[in-house]
Parts: sequence; structure tokens; C-alpha cells
Amino acid sequence: MNITKTATRADLRNVAIIAHVDHGKTTLVDAILQQTKTLNERKETQDRIMDSMDLERERGITIKAKNASIRYKDTKINIIDTPGHADFGGEVERTLRMADGVLLLVDAAEGPQPQTKYVLSKALELGLKAIVVYNKIDRPEAQLDVVEEKTFELFLELNANEEQLEFPSVYTSAVKGIAGRSLDQIEENLLPLLDTILEEVPGAEIRTEEIPQLLVLALEHTPYLGKMGVGKLEAGSLKKGQKVMQIQRDGTQIPASVTELLVYQGLERTPVESVEAGEIVAVAGIETISIGETITDAENPKQLEPIIIDEPTVQMTFGVNTSPFSGNEGEFCTSRLLRDRLLKETETNVSLRVTPTDATDRFLVAGRGELHLGVLIETMRREGFELQVSQPEVLLKEIDGVQSEPMEVLIIEVPQSYSGVIMEEMGERRGQWQDMTPTSEGTLRYTFHVTTRNLIGLKSYLLTRTNGTVIMHHRFDSYQPVQKARKRRPHGSLISMVDGASTGYSLYNLQDRGIMFIGSGVNVYNGMVIGRHIRNQDLEVNPTKGKQLSNVRASGSDENIILAPPQEMPLDLALEYIGPDELVEITPKNIRIRKLHLNPHERKRYLKKED
Repeated sequence: MNITKTATRADLRNVAIIAHVDHGKTTLVDAILQQTKTLNERKETQDRIMDSMDLERERGITIKAKNASIRYKDTKINIIDTPGHADFGGEVERTLRMADGVLLLVDAAEGPQPQTKYVLSKALELGLKAIVVYNKIDRPEAQLDVVEEKTFELFLELNANEEQLEFPSVYTSAVKGIAGRSLDQIEENLLPLLDTILEEVPGAEIRTEEIPQLLVLALEHTPYLGKMGVGKLEAGSLKKGQKVMQIQRDGTQIPASVTELLVYQGLERTPVESVEAGEIVAVAGIETISIGETITDAENPKQLEPIIIDEPTVQMTFGVNTSPFSGNEGEFCTSRLLRDRLLKETETNVSLRVTPTDATDRFLVAGRGELHLGVLIETMRREGFELQVSQPEVLLKEIDGVQSEPMEVLIIEVPQSYSGVIMEEMGERRGQWQDMTPTSEGTLRYTFHVTTRNLIGLKSYLLTRTNGTVIMHHRFDSYQPVQKARKRRPHGSLISMVDGASTGYSLYNLQDRGIMFIGSGVNVYNGMVIGRHIRNQDLEVNPTKGKQLSNVRASGSDENIILAPPQEMPLDLALEYIGPDELVEITPKNIRIRKLHLNPHERKRYLKKED
């Protein structure tokens, strides 16, 4: 009987930072990097260094997990910055496999939130030790007694074991760069937090057998080295030029060779000649490598257990742009380019699923939520793609012979004056009320259980009904037997019946018919949605009509035309707005809403068929 011997590396800590959106996770990483002089002082520094993607900076959230490292007291600390939103749970699940412990950030005023529960549950399932960091202690509305109690209750709810329940606590203000192990011992730096990491997070655990084993948990790419597999070397050692075996998820073995090894030093990847077990390393030279595969010894290959990722819950149809404006604004417009881009995304975006349809120019794309798919669409748009997408649909799943649908925990924070709006709408959407608590800001925080299907379109509707004051968070909870479908609130659209450019005169006369999505001088086409009708039925209009002038009345004698500002329809709101017979047209320059069938006769036939 073979007994696997294990050991720990005292000179190495692998730590993941997990938190709810906007609890200060990335800001804390920035402060740690600066105080340990990891950053190059000669280079210009900026806030939220780890959020390197434009979308991350604009949305204020972490989308892709990232790695960095610092040196503190002769110990290397690898830091893994993970996303806080449940839609990017695939990133969280696999990157936590690289960690030996976690820092759980909790806002000292808000306490544990939905995504806090999600990411912490994944960490506890892996048996990781947690250090709870109560951040933003300098906020006037901080209520630490209440937050600490709620945090402990969360650990109990997630069935933490006795060791995990004995979690140490650190109190910080990431913005000010201060920390302490108690509120009356706050130091003007983050050294108490770093000391706690060294004392409480176990050294990287390794198997002392000679055979190298590395489970690929992320992919990176450079123009010079090509595709690289990233993961924690769990046993043995790897050397540059070494012959290895690539074991795919199905067990297929492919001989390969390591051309380059890179480890993290600060924010940079640095080439090294060899690495020992416990280190997080990027391995180059295996062009066909994918997430979940094993890199191991060439002579005596042994496969590691592949990771299991939560299944997608929402899908949309991605298609080639077929509007009259196709090809005018984008660089990549063909079905082949669209297919190749989507398949390439599945290599790194493990929660994404792409399925061909019976039409060569359309694909079913499934993800963890509307935000997950929306970020992919926005990324492709910025790369130069043109495409059109359908209304999001929820994926059902058969469990023990029962058709089931995803349920979510929904948190809504709103001023007290709008509480009636929330209760009315959630009753309409068959939401199950769980809790209501006042917040320190004077608002009310509601908790509901609601199906993912009934969440579609909720945000845009509540933003309108609450004058933009609502704050919403939701996360996947479980699958439950399919409930009786709620009849979706219909909406009527104002549809252009002609091609041309919109005029102020025509839009002025149409203002009483509904809310406009476009202004004057915008190019439109037949079948394009230009606004929302005040009635729950579509209306075809002519937004290009000009005023007929005569010699009796001069053009300047009319009263000045004053147009109401058009309602902006960014991608997120457009996806929530469209109905089953509408599409969102996405180009690098514009986001338009259009009818599925541009021809009015085809639209009528489609509606009769649906009825």
C-alpha cells in the first residue's frame, strides 16, 4: 500500500482574496503592493492596479482572476485576486484551487452580502482556512458588533468545521492603508494583516514524491510564448526543457516539452530555470493545453482530478448581424469569425458553453447569468465584432425526473418611500419574501428567493420606477421544480417604417406616443426600434418626416422645437428590454434594438403563429 507523504513549504504562502462586489478587495491589494514596495516607484502608479481590463475599471468590478506576489519577512506570498460576482463563479472555483488560505473581506457597515456567501462556500468546501478582514472601519456608519455576529452566523450556515470557525480577524481601512488585530491597536500600515497571513495561513502543501503534477487552472497568452497553462505545482519539480506528459480531461496522453517556466514577481511574470512544488507557475510550450488538464511526468504520468464547474443557467442566441447597416461599423462580421471567437472564449471561460444551431450563422451561448454574457458581448464589441443577440432565456435541468429551474437569492436596497413598488413588483414576479432590515444609510434592504426566469428585466424596470435609486445583487442558490410561468409584462415598441435619418420635427410629433431611444439626425432603418410605446402594443412610425414648407408660412415662424432627451439604452438595459420578437444589434460604435423580422408582413405572420 502506497502512502503519500506530504510536507509544507515555510517560505511560501498562496492566498486568495474573496469578497462581495465593492467591499474593497482590489483596493486592499493595491495598498499591499505599494507598502511592500513591490511596485516600481519610477513608474506611474494608479488606483486598482489589479483591475487591468477596461471593463473592470468602468464597471468597478473584478471579472478575471489575477495573480501577483510580494516578499515579506523572507516569505513569498502569492496573491490571487478573485471576482466577487457570482456570474463569474467559474473564475472563483478554479482559482481557489491554487490557494492554501483565503482573506475574506467584509464591509464593516454592510456586513456579509450574497456574493460573500457564494465565494466563501467554495473556499470552505475546499477546506481552506479563512482570515476575516473587516474593511472600511473608518466609515461613520460602521457597525462592527452586528457585522461580526452576522459573519459568524454565515460560517455556521455554510457548515464550517471547528477549525474554520476559529477564524482570526483583522480590522482595516484599505483606502488609508491601516490595519490592526483589534480596534484599539490599529497601526498606520498593513503589517498586522501580513503578519496574520504568515501565522495563520499554512505553508503551501506539497506531495514529496518525485513525479511532477500540475493541474491547469487558467490560461494566459503572450505573442512570444503563445498559450501557457497556469496552476499550482502540487508535487515534484519542473525544469525548463523538461519532457512532460499532457493528460487531457478524458485521459488522452500527449507527449510535450516545457519551453519556458514563469513565476509571479510583483505584477510581472519572470522566467526561471526550474520551480519546486507549491509554486504557482505558468508553463509554456504546450499549445493544445486547456483548463482542467494535467501536466505530469513523461515516463510515469499520473492524472489529477479535473475541476468541476457549475453549469450555465442562462442562454442567448448569438448571430451574424443581418441589419441593413451590417458591415458599416465593424471589422469582423462573418459567421466563421464569430464561431472562431466564441470557441476561443470557451478555452478560458470555463463556465461558458457554445452550441451550434441548425443555422450556420447563429449559435446558442450559455453562461452563468446576464452579466456574464453581457461582459462577453461588450468585449467582442470592443474587439471590432458586429453581432446580434436574442432575449436571454433560462436553462432548465431535469433532476430525479423532475424538470427544475434555477432559483436565486435577491437583495434589493431602496429608499423607504419605494417599498410599495418593490413589494408589488416582487409579488407580480412570484418572489418569496425572506427578510427586510433597515440599513445605516436610511434605506431598506429586502431579501427574496426568486426564479432566474422572473429576474429577467427586473433591474431596468425598478430603475425606472425608483428614479434610479435601487441597488440590486443576486446569486444562484439552487434548482427547484419549475413554477407556473409568470406572464411577462408586455411592452410596445415604436418601430421605424422607413429608412433614412431621424428629424427633430418628426420626433417632436412622436413624443406623445412614448419614450424615444434616439435623437435627431440618427440613421434608422425599416424594422428598427426607436422608442417604447406608451401602450403595450407595437406602433409603426416615420421618424424621418420633415415639415412641409409653403410660401404662406416661413420656416422660422413656428415655435422652437424642444425635444426631450432620448433614453439611453446601454447593452445591459437593451438586453433586459427586448421581447421574444426583438434582437439587440451590437457594433463597435452603436447598440440598436430591432425587430426579429424587419419586413412588416413577416412580423404579422410571426405574431399570428405565436398566438
